[in-house]
Amino acid sequence: MNAAASPPRPLALTCGEPAGIGAEIALKAWAEREAGGPPFLLLDQPARLARIAESLGLAVPIAAIAAPAEADAALFAEALPVLPLAAPIDGRPGQIAEGDAAAIIEAITRAVRLTQAGETAAVVTNPIRKQSLKTMGLAHPGHTEFLAELAGADARSVMLLASPRLRVVPVTVHVALAAVPRLLTAAEIVTVTLATARALRLDFGIAAPRLAVLGLNPHAGESGLLGREEIEIIAPAIERLKAAGLDVFGPVPPDAAFHAAARSRYDAAICMYHDQALLPLKTLDFDEGVNVTLNLPFVRTSPDHGTAIDIAGTGKANPQSLIAALRLAATMAETRRRTAAS
Repeated sequence: MNAAASPPRPLALTCGEPAGIGAEIALKAWAEREAGGPPFLLLDQPARLARIAESLGLAVPIAAIAAPAEADAALFAEALPVLPLAAPIDGRPGQIAEGDAAAIIEAITRAVRLTQAGETAAVVTNPIRKQSLKTMGLAHPGHTEFLAELAGADARSVMLLASPRLRVVPVTVHVALAAVPRLLTAAEIVTVTLATARALRLDFGIAAPRLAVLGLNPHAGESGLLGREEIEIIAPAIERLKAAGLDVFGPVPPDAAFHAAARSRYDAAICMYHDQALLPLKTLDFDEGVNVTLNLPFVRTSPDHGTAIDIAGTGKANPQSLIAALRLAATMAETRRRTAAS
């Protein structure tokens, strides 16, 4: 049997914050699976998942497995495959247990190692609290930076948000708005844009990506009247990117960048700060937004929402963002495989 005919490897889905909605949306994602959809395994505790499924009235059989190879299409069609964690989980939906940090970190680490070893196709992470990383003595501000450390990636990790109607990439991410002008540099814009173009080719199959680079200030600075970042930082970065052969344009006034006609001109928008990127995406496709980490040697996606501890255990959690993350991870992994082979 050749590689093209080989059955798909399962995706590795992490447990996320046990007090959050990760277990619920994972159970619902399996319950709403489609024939031929990407199989996934969940790194969690089987008994815990069975209790949660029963409490929510979800008819989801749980199958404990010893290795990813067991999570094939036949098993996935009948039950949710769960690879048990060594660390215990004491927290319940809606009730945080700080000791669960060890299980959270184990799930992420094992998902990465399994994917690096070729046993799983990609990493999909359920949301965590940043406090869990701190509890384990890790000085990372979030998932993305921890994954980059595990991957041993030399390049800086970059966050892309994708939905059916929009892809956006923030240059500065989890920083105070007041700090953005100080942190924004032409070098950072170039680094982020080059990583985006590479990912669009490698993981999304777009041979010649078109990229819009947004301004920072209202009206893209109005020729310097409303700010000089466009003149001194963003425009020089765009010229460097054009010189590198990229199809890039801007600075685009942010308030005119996201209507339907504007979106038709680009494959991704390079945004200057967090909310400039996430506000339009969540407005257009809140339930189907997916967080993608670029510049890693493996594919990683995540739902574009938080732990939602306030509704955990109530049955109200919507699994659509996780379902979108699973689908996109499978598509990206296959596209990357084909691109690398061509």
